[in-house]
Amino acid sequence: MLILISGPYLTGTDGDPAKVAKNLAAMEQMALPIFERGHLALVGEWLAWPVIRAAGGLSHNDAVFKTYQYPVAHRLLGRCDAVYRIPGASNGADIEVAKAREMGLPVYTSLDEVPYVSEGD
Repeated sequence: MLILISGPYLTGTDGDPAKVAKNLAAMEQMALPIFERGHLALVGEWLAWPVIRAAGGLSHNDAVFKTYQYPVAHRLLGRCDAVYRIPGASNGADIEVAKAREMGLPVYTSLDEVPYVSEGD
């Protein structure tokens, strides 16, 4: 499966780059355990930032970021097979989870819920 990792990104950071980086790292640290279960994981910001920069965005605080961040993640969600929701308050992640459920996608909140598959599957 292609699994979107969803969780806090800007929430609780007051725009502090170190806190934003910590939130991103929390999502990214799930990529390997998900891979070890036979899947690929994505974080929406991995794909959003190239779009944001190409459109002239430079920071989390500018209008370009706000224009593209969620739409990129929502478009990506349409290509994913599941969502892995990490802990922490986040309106954006809650929206992604709700959209995933509307689409009938599984939403995992624990690594134990993510099934193992072999390379041949």
